[in-house]
Amino acid sequence: MQPSFWHEKWDAQQIGFHLSAVNPLLVQYWPQLQLAADSQVFVPLCGKSLDMCFLAEQGHGVIACELNDLAVSQFYQENNLPYSVDKVDEHQRYQTEQITIYQGDIFTLNRLDMENVSAFYDRAALIAWPDAMRLNYAKQLANLIPAGSVGLLITLDYPQSELNGPPFAVSDDWVMANMSDNFEIERLATNDVLSDNPRFIKKQVSSLTESVYKLTRRG
Repeated sequence: MQPSFWHEKWDAQQIGFHLSAVNPLLVQYWPQLQLAADSQVFVPLCGKSLDMCFLAEQGHGVIACELNDLAVSQFYQENNLPYSVDKVDEHQRYQTEQITIYQGDIFTLNRLDMENVSAFYDRAALIAWPDAMRLNYAKQLANLIPAGSVGLLITLDYPQSELNGPPFAVSDDWVMANMSDNFEIERLATNDVLSDNPRFIKKQVSSLTESVYKLTRRG
């Protein structure tokens, strides 16, 4: 997807991908990563997700990246978080006590800013990319994450021919074939979620599953 696509979505507030509550899968499966409370967690393509607040409430420092500046400013304002802004290389860096968001292109993010990260959380990033662009993102995620880091990845899978993304369909086969070189992969769960997603039912999508993975960066 071109950057203009996401900027237009945020400008029009067409943000059906934004959840108004913390993702229950994050709450359920995050403890399985067995992280120290003071671990730093990277959240790619974070939008204004309340999941960042949940991670901060666990004691974690959150380092995130988001393309759209409106999404970032709304996150801090809607959660009543005072913040400062400065410029770091090609990004605007928004900061509050536990949550730092680099506003800009994830592909120009400096891996040195991630050197203290030991975990990551991807609910809406991998599935935001069409197949032709997804592998480049997966490689950039691996490039940014220090060896030994553990993460939670959440994907959706459905017959791609039945609906245009985003979110795009990401199969278990794709994850295993394209991410196993850089990550040890453990699938924690796969659930049928079609009945919980009226948009997919309305578009006559025949099946929809949601999978949760634990990923560990090799190296």
